[in-house]
Amino acid sequence: QVQLVESGGGLVQPGGSLRLSCAASGLIVNIYAMGWYRQAPGKQRELVATITSGGSTKYADSVKGRFTISRDNAQNTVHLQMNSLKPEDTAVYYCNADVRDLRILDNYWGQGTQVTVSS
Repeated sequence: QVQLVESGGGLVQPGGSLRLSCAASGLIVNIYAMGWYRQAPGKQRELVATITSGGSTKYADSVKGRFTISRDNAQNTVHLQMNSLKPEDTAVYYCNADVRDLRILDNYWGQGTQVTVSS
């Protein structure tokens, strides 16, 4: 069973920074695209950033220039460096990945980590 576990959320003041991490575990053969999504109260889950196994990235317009996604293929991890945080970045952030284990290729979600931007 593949699991994604996020860490690094918390409370930060506007203008501050946080770094989220997500580690995939299980009988993993290969991980393809990885990404971060977020869901604010009363809103739909939205894409924040994605990264392919080759390192190609895509960002939501709202975070371009402030957030950076990266991954370590050897460690099966993906990170999200968030700078110049704004109150509107407050949300639960979810890790997502397309993973092939010994049985199947499937899409997985982490349990989420809360990010709160407030003074």
